[in-house]
Amino acid sequence: MKAFLALEDGAWFEGTSFTGAGRAGGEVIFNTGMTGYQEVLTDPSYVGQMVCMTYPHIGNYGVNLDDVESDRIRVEAFIVKECCKTPSNWRAKESLPDYLTRHGVMGIEGVDTRALTRHLRLHGAQRGMISTECKDPADLVKQVKALPPMEGLDLASAVTPKEPYVWDGKGPRTVTLNPDGSYDWPGTGPRVVAFDCGIKWNILRLLVAEGIDLLVVPAFFTAEQVRKLSPESIFLSSGPGDPAALQDMVHATSLLIEDYPTAGICLGHQLLGLALGGKTFKLKFGHHGLNHPVKELSTGHIEISSQNHGFCVDLSTLKDVELTHVNLNDNTLEGFAHTKKPIIAIQYHPEAGPGPHDSRSFFKRYREMLRRELGR
Repeated sequence: MKAFLALEDGAWFEGTSFTGAGRAGGEVIFNTGMTGYQEVLTDPSYVGQMVCMTYPHIGNYGVNLDDVESDRIRVEAFIVKECCKTPSNWRAKESLPDYLTRHGVMGIEGVDTRALTRHLRLHGAQRGMISTECKDPADLVKQVKALPPMEGLDLASAVTPKEPYVWDGKGPRTVTLNPDGSYDWPGTGPRVVAFDCGIKWNILRLLVAEGIDLLVVPAFFTAEQVRKLSPESIFLSSGPGDPAALQDMVHATSLLIEDYPTAGICLGHQLLGLALGGKTFKLKFGHHGLNHPVKELSTGHIEISSQNHGFCVDLSTLKDVELTHVNLNDNTLEGFAHTKKPIIAIQYHPEAGPGPHDSRSFFKRYREMLRRELGR
């Protein structure tokens, strides 16, 4: 079934739907990972985006029950050069086309993904629309321009949970707070409240593995609500959209960092930058993939990192903050630490899922910070 992909600048590409008839819209970006497509599909940070995979053959190892980073597919559509319909892997429970179709997400193949990726590198990530129904790509371009731009979009509210929960080793389990808003912490580790702005499950796994007593709360929780939980530290998660649109979260963060050691990943990194009085800006085509080199300035160590973000903190707008990590592809900010408060943050994904494990030391850094601040 023929499908067209149209971009807001008038460019269009032809492909074939492998998930049936339909249409989808969102920001078109590219991901440079050779593997890990199931984790990409289920990463909440991709809400509002249609992902083009640069590796030409996708779907060969199918889909399984373990390699997911949330409870459902999050991308708006999936764009590949060639989709494998018959996977070969002992872990596979389903093919990629069946998986996407079951979740109602469009997938198209036959697109010249090299040309599309080059176009996005030259002209930047932009709004796009896929349709099997439109016969004239020019008409589709007009429809694309009616889509909201990524700047100014609060997408965290679309992925955040409605109730607090804990990680039980297999998945999230909703918990009920006490009538006064307090919480009976079950463990003996540092009490950490994590804001779920679109958190990946592997972040939760690795925090718990560090012996942390973890309670996850919705992104809309206020500083007052968090204080009633009697935490000892705050953690800000990854997530989608424009961080500058999350003014309530920025305000809550600015209040909480006065009293609690705090760490942030990706969107959490950006929220901390804004809460400290800084500014963020949109990258031309973002960082999406598993092979981005990041340099840790204190040691000179190079990490090959997993990344997924379209916005960046402008370090020049921050005070009392030191640069800890830098991206070697474009020299953008990848990590900072506050010089006077116990605050650390990185822009990339130390939990991988997918990707190399070079950066998992961040969770140990966070645990060591808690030992220094809490004495245990």
